Amino acid sequence: MRFEVLGQSGEARLGRLTLAHGTIETPIFMPCGTYGSVKGLSPEQLDAAGVQILLGNTFHLMLRPGAEVIERFGGLHNFMGWQKPILTDSGGFQVFSLSDMNKVGESGVAFRSPVNGDKILLTPERAMEIQQSLNSDIAMIFDECTPYPISKAGAEASMALSLRWAARSREAFTGSNALFGIVQGGIHADLREASLAGLKTMGFDGYAIGGLSVGEPKNEMLETIRHIAPKLPAKAPRYLMGVGTPSDLIESVRRGVDMMDCVMPTRNARNGHLFTSRGVIRLRNAQHRASEDPVDPNCSCYTCQRFSRGYLHHLDKCGEILGATLNSIHNIAYYLGLMSGARDALAKECFEHWANSIYEGWGEAPPPLIAAEFATQ
Repeated sequence: MRFEVLGQSGEARLGRLTLAHGTIETPIFMPCGTYGSVKGLSPEQLDAAGVQILLGNTFHLMLRPGAEVIERFGGLHNFMGWQKPILTDSGGFQVFSLSDMNKVGESGVAFRSPVNGDKILLTPERAMEIQQSLNSDIAMIFDECTPYPISKAGAEASMALSLRWAARSREAFTGSNALFGIVQGGIHADLREASLAGLKTMGFDGYAIGGLSVGEPKNEMLETIRHIAPKLPAKAPRYLMGVGTPSDLIESVRRGVDMMDCVMPTRNARNGHLFTSRGVIRLRNAQHRASEDPVDPNCSCYTCQRFSRGYLHHLDKCGEILGATLNSIHNIAYYLGLMSGARDALAKECFEHWANSIYEGWGEAPPPLIAAEFATQ
């Protein structure tokens, strides 16, 4: 792995990340291919939308079809027919989402499979073993996703456990590809700093911010990112996990984040919520029934160039699979176009002007805490 910072505006960074399966221009958004596919989209459609890197999930692929099956294909790239980079999450967040049916201990997390009820123990060593079988370009350490709300003592205990698991992950990982550490600590700045300090002593190829977008208020999420992102090693890629809305992407880039992922663009697409340069369109509203307009006249994606809102409204009402596919093509293209715009603005040294123009198009004001946060920069 090689990472270069090509330019910077405040904390926002323009970069280039070279991995085994290709080069990524950052800042970048990574669509989620949880089960080895981005729901409703083929690899060709993802490529046409400008996707540079996908996210796969260790937890779900471990359950189905099983790491040993994917290993027979030489890894996840060949199994799913995608030859660009892949990042795999270790499964920590998915275990967190099963909190009513798991048991966390020093060795790892014991739970019953949501697929067939089998008893499973997922440990840092097992998470590394699976990711090496998947042969992803970037693997993530196994961590505990700190919930919200939680007492500071609880957040500290969770963070300390994640650090111990990080050390075991680091020792167990023998793959030739990149391994990222994950900073935990909830919304507590001192715990975040302690987590980062511990990870830096172990040495990782990149550093992620985990445990956000789990129910905390938006201002606390942004303040946590503002505090910790610039403290992550400057020469390594910075990854914010599981965030978020188009506004979240802009504000995370502004605070120094290079990589982001979220299920939102495809999940919202399947529910008829489409992101545009003029704000969110709720396709199921009756006003779109006979509309000849494209989803977004400023978008060059396949959906916007070929189909009307009226047709997409019709497909959604009929429950046609094509509707979900066309909506997803647009939302993915919109997210990636937003990141392309950010990169272009950073290259031209006009990031703040660009960000303000995006908010103006949406008819929104930037989050009110921005002025106070960045007044001294």
